[in-house]
Parts: sequence; C-alpha cells; structure tokens
Amino acid sequence: MDTDFEIFLATAPGLESVLAEEALQHGFANPVASNGGVTITGGWPEVWRANLVMRGANRVLARIGSFRVMHLAQLDKRARKFPWGETLSPNIPVRVDVVCRKSKIYHAGAATQRIETAIKEELGAVVSKEAELKIMVRIEDDLCTISVDTSGELLHKRGHKVAVNKAPMRETLAAMFLRQCSYDGSEPVVDIMCGSGTFVLEAAEVAKGLAPGRTRNFGFEQFNSFDPVAWAALKDAQTSRETDLQFYGSDRDAGAVRMSTANAERGGVDDITTFNTHPLQDAVAPEGPKGLVMINPPYGARIGNKKILYSVYAGLGTVLKERFRGWRVGMVTSEPSLAKITGLKFLDPLPSVSNGGLRINLYRTGKL
Repeated sequence: MDTDFEIFLATAPGLESVLAEEALQHGFANPVASNGGVTITGGWPEVWRANLVMRGANRVLARIGSFRVMHLAQLDKRARKFPWGETLSPNIPVRVDVVCRKSKIYHAGAATQRIETAIKEELGAVVSKEAELKIMVRIEDDLCTISVDTSGELLHKRGHKVAVNKAPMRETLAAMFLRQCSYDGSEPVVDIMCGSGTFVLEAAEVAKGLAPGRTRNFGFEQFNSFDPVAWAALKDAQTSRETDLQFYGSDRDAGAVRMSTANAERGGVDDITTFNTHPLQDAVAPEGPKGLVMINPPYGARIGNKKILYSVYAGLGTVLKERFRGWRVGMVTSEPSLAKITGLKFLDPLPSVSNGGLRINLYRTGKL
C-alpha cells in the first residue's frame, strides 16, 4: 500500500474542530473535521507520526481500502480478494467490528462472519473477540470501508502516567481543554485541585516540546507495513526544548499529590513541576509570570450529591478572584449552576463535550 490514504483521528464528540487545529499545527495534510474526529491524508509514516505527536486524538485509524457491496455473497467474494497481507500479519490475532447503515447489507452479524472467514482462510490469521488488534468495517450506502486501529491502547494512555486518582481527567481531553484556553506552552499553568496532576503534566510536556507517545508502544508496530528503522528515526527526530517556566499543582489529598509527583518523574517533567498538599482555601498564586489556572473540580454526576458542592465552588471562586488576579481560568464541570456560583465572569460558552456518556463543559475567563 504505497499510495496515500485517509487517516481518521478520533476524538470526543464536540472537540472535532479543536483537533483539526492541532493536526494543522503539526503539518498534516488536509485536516477535515467530521462527526467524531478529523480526517487527514497520508501514508504509513503519517500514521506513525499522528500516534506519536497528536495530543487530542483518542485513536488513529488507517482506512486501508473500500469496495462496493450489494449482498452478502458479493461481500464474501470481495473480502477474500482484499489484500489483507499488505497490512496485517498472519501471526497476529485480530478482531472484527462491523457497522451497517443505509445499505442493502443490513445485518452486521452476518457481515462480520463473512469478513472473519475471509481473514482466517485467506490471510491465515486467528480471529478472536479478545484480540488487541482491531479491524473496523463500515458498510454505509453500500460502500464497505475497511480501517485498522493503528493505536492499540487508547492514546490517553501515554505510557508514563501510571498512578491515577478518583474520577481522573483523560490526558487527551485535558490537552484539548488546554488548547481551548489558548495554552501554547509559553506560560505557567496551575491546578489547585490537581488530583493525579493531568492538567499540570500535559501543560509541562507541551512547554518542553515532548511528544505524548514517546514512551509507549502502538498497534501498528505489529503490522506488515511497519518499518522499525524508519520509526526509530521518526522518534529520534523529535526534539525537546528547555523552558524557564514552572508548573504547579496542589490538592488536599496527600495520596493524590504523591501520585502527581511520581507521574511527573516518570514523564520527565519533574524538574519543572511542583506539587503540594494543602486545602483549596490555602491556595495562592506562585511568584513569577501569570498564566492559566486549570481546574477539574468534583461535580455531582461523577461524585454524588451536588448540593454539598455549592460551598466548594463558592470558595473556589473567592480564592481565584482574591489571589489569582491577572490569571485566566479554565474550569470543567457538568453543572452550569456550580459554575455560576463561583461568581466568575465566563467568556462565551463552548460546545459541550461527551465524556463517558456525560456532557461536560469547559468554562473560561479572561484575565481576572
């Protein structure tokens, strides 16, 4: 498969345009936002690079081929002729997921059986529901499009953040919210309810120019199309940079602070991050340049009873207004009433984002 093909960068619904901006910044060709993600164009090196450098993508799908199908016998025949071996190895088990929409072939189970049989008999690979490597087939308007999940584990699993606290923010989501707050690595970031430190760690990595996928493995490393020498060269070409900025997190939970500190060490940003244990009411702005306060406070849908949180949000607003003058604020919550009680003046609202079936919103301020 030497020609360019479509590459789909999946993200949380509501963040497609933000991800398209990131793809453009990284120099990917023709980023087009659509439902659930962004389509770019390229070959296998672009697939590898997208997995390595994109902070907001949940996974990277390579669309390796398509053909028209009107009935199951035709699907069986064309699936058997499909060049599976150009991408997949017969030694690696695969699983097949099929979706049918607006097509003469409407039974996803029957379509799955035809494709699984073709892979087993023509490629010689084991097909298993437990396989890590996933083939995703979409039959829509009688067009069968075959994609492979090149990421393996979801991309929020950076590979160096092991310890997580209760109700953590996914790294990919945190990266997109930072971008929506105009964060580009040129200012400090503080999180005064930091949990396991996701916002602080993501911001510090951006400031140092560290690729998010630098310490993990990917599904594409098992493909026949994988070139380990070219991949090593691509990783070696990624350059970090020095920064004079410092990044700060604090939390009343000493265990969460220990998690954050350990995660920073594994991620190689412990030299520019500081985490402290103290309650919200003791938070103060650090000395030095002003920047961005990013917070993911507890909210009712993920913690329990939201009524007890009104005083927490009111206190949060007081601390920010009194001690962080000149800073901007980004705050994530599912409850508009909780955001309102902070007393902060928020900018125009952004589209809500789906996160595990829950609609959440990023609330942003200008300089306080």
